[in-house]
Amino acid sequence: MKRAIAAVFMGLAGVAQADGETPGEFDYWVMALSWSPNWCAIEGDARKSPQCDPREDFGWTLHGLWPQYHRGWPAFCPTVKRQPNRSLTNTMADIMGTSGLAWYQWKKHGVCSGLSAPDYYALSRQAYESVVRPAVFRKLDKPIRLPAHVVEEAFLKANPRLEPDMITITCKQGRIQEARVCLSRDDLSPVPCGRDTVKDCTMKNALFDPVR
Repeated sequence: MKRAIAAVFMGLAGVAQADGETPGEFDYWVMALSWSPNWCAIEGDARKSPQCDPREDFGWTLHGLWPQYHRGWPAFCPTVKRQPNRSLTNTMADIMGTSGLAWYQWKKHGVCSGLSAPDYYALSRQAYESVVRPAVFRKLDKPIRLPAHVVEEAFLKANPRLEPDMITITCKQGRIQEARVCLSRDDLSPVPCGRDTVKDCTMKNALFDPVR
């Protein structure tokens, strides 16, 4: 009986994430935008991340561009593509916060894209620039609490092509964490998210920190 239960859970885990899949075989992209001040409060400050240096001015940063299945996602795919060097990952720090994050996103997600590292980073930047980050959040001068759906509505207003099922807002430790936008693999146009991606935060008083 225990083995049967374990097998069920292993099967469910395989639906969520499939390590070692064939590069380039996926259905759409998920672009994750992280609100840097909240990330710093949750974990970046404790790591002493240079992204959280008071001299920096990060707002919505690119967490990553992730190949996605309609159900689940590939990760850590085997690839013969050349690994990015420090010079290349450094070029992404202006929108990702650190070159270390750029490297990790390649290692976990970029290898599943079927693209070379330079092309994956170029597409990631193109995706980041294709979505308007609402300017209203950069105008905050103190922490506020707000319903998570307000963040989604701000993105919908700033991006008329987006519909509610094409974006999801996540929370972590009582704070707004990310805005995740689903994009087509053909031209990065917004598309409906799969049901395992649309998991909107339902908090009514999520903390939102201002840019430092």
